[in-house]
Amino acid sequence: MKVLIVDDEVIIRNGLSTVIQWAEHGYTVLPPAASAEEALQRIPLEMPDIIFTDIRMTGASGLDLAHEVRQHYPETEIIIISGYDEFVYAQQAMREGVSDYLLKTSRPAEIIEAANQARARIEARRQHHAKGMEQEAAVNRSFLRRLLAAGSSPDEASIAELWNRYPRLRIEAGKSLLIWLLSIQAMEQGGEASRPAESSASLGSMLAEELPCAWIEWNGALLVLARTEPGVPDPVIAAVRAWETRHGCRVLAASGRPVHEASELHIALASAEEAASYGWLLGHERSIRYEDISGRKGIRTVCTQDEEAELASLLRSGQEPALYAWIGRLIERISSDPEATPGSVQAYLHSLLIYAQRWLERAAASIGHSTPLASEEPIRFGELKISPESVLTRYLGVIMKQYGEMVSATTPVQRAIAYIHEHLGQSLSLQQVARHVHMNPNYFSEMFKKETGQNYIEFVTQAKLRKAMVLLRETPAKISEIANEIGYEDIKYFNRLFKKWTGQTPSEYRANPEFCPSMD
Repeated sequence: MKVLIVDDEVIIRNGLSTVIQWAEHGYTVLPPAASAEEALQRIPLEMPDIIFTDIRMTGASGLDLAHEVRQHYPETEIIIISGYDEFVYAQQAMREGVSDYLLKTSRPAEIIEAANQARARIEARRQHHAKGMEQEAAVNRSFLRRLLAAGSSPDEASIAELWNRYPRLRIEAGKSLLIWLLSIQAMEQGGEASRPAESSASLGSMLAEELPCAWIEWNGALLVLARTEPGVPDPVIAAVRAWETRHGCRVLAASGRPVHEASELHIALASAEEAASYGWLLGHERSIRYEDISGRKGIRTVCTQDEEAELASLLRSGQEPALYAWIGRLIERISSDPEATPGSVQAYLHSLLIYAQRWLERAAASIGHSTPLASEEPIRFGELKISPESVLTRYLGVIMKQYGEMVSATTPVQRAIAYIHEHLGQSLSLQQVARHVHMNPNYFSEMFKKETGQNYIEFVTQAKLRKAMVLLRETPAKISEIANEIGYEDIKYFNRLFKKWTGQTPSEYRANPEFCPSMD
């Protein structure tokens, strides 16, 4: 608290300044003023909190000083310290807003007590004012949240209320409104930055003090509505980067389309949310603007057969480091694609996970399991937009583990059957399959016939034809394409073989699949 002493008697003003131990009580004493006129010139610059003044002085009186201070600086406390103990002076002093009246014969302890009481009144007023301002700000933020949550163009009454609550945001000629979504991403342990809600409020309050903007918390981020001007560096970014340095954290800033009318705020918000959705995809960027991503067309949304084969091979290998390295390369490739969008990436990764699940189901069915082992947790595909690498690592790791557990509980013949089903498009010899399950070919042949009731050639042929039947029923693929997919390049041979085992040609089966006799 700053104290100013005003008295035309040099002994009095210097004595009050030096005899009393002001600093010990938490006060800073400004150089004393020799007149009311001098004090009035210095007050706008030095802004004292408490003024001690004499009444009778050369020139304007202490009461004149009190009157002027009351008019222009009503928060300042004024204490008269006079040599006159007259009731009429006290009455007039009270009318001029003086908070206390002391005699110059008062002891230092009495003067300090008067200062302490004045300080308590100042602090109480400030707390009351701050509480009122905080409540008003909370009401304003609640209004802004409702306005934006409506998701449509606000009506004229709402726009008028917006300008009334946030007059600094009113759009002037050549300016526009811009919405920023700020996400505090990396934080220190301990301190303010370790508490996201408090950090967001701290950042929002700082921005509102320094810039013409408004803020609310929005779906885990800080939404800032700011006034901006084309061609001028955005002050929000500069302020956010300075706050980052002070608080030891990283803020991802995403902005939407600038709008020139308050009726377009829903457009500004939707475009800002779209830009923010690129957070993981453009993780190397600290600022993402809608205009930089709005032209992206997206990547393909379905994985290729080669990618499926590579993934199946990795899952079958049981080598977690190799799987995780593959996932890392995949995410790096996707994130560097200039056409990638969160939606298309989600769909693409979704297709990979669906393929992995179905691969596991087919592998389970091929060795006699009606269903694969239960998943440790259900796949939440929405997470693919937020943390795709961790989602792929978690769920593909579970599938690899399940496959390994199934294989470890099966016989060599069951493992051979699974291998056959995964390679129906190839011409697998008995020797190749026996080598895969580490068995002597002759012994493997005997064990295969004993467990399946069929010799190797019969089993493989039926497996290929069953897959052909599925493809004929469920896809529009040409018969020649289906034949190639199960390893038969000679279409005539495939047709003869299919009819021999099913009693129908492939075309007849496709037309009437329900009339086909069983191959068992």
